[in-house]
Amino acid sequence: MRALTAAAIGLAAALALIFTLTAIGAPSGTTSPKPLLTTVPKHP
Repeated sequence: MRALTAAAIGLAAALALIFTLTAIGAPSGTTSPKPLLTTVPKHP
């Protein structure tokens, strides 16, 4: 019974954290206009 209670408390805490982060929303910011280079450019 203790394991079931601990699991329920853990699940409730995890859901509370998720709902809190969802309510706060994503941080405001902008993305870089420059594309990310995934390979080394070749020099002529």
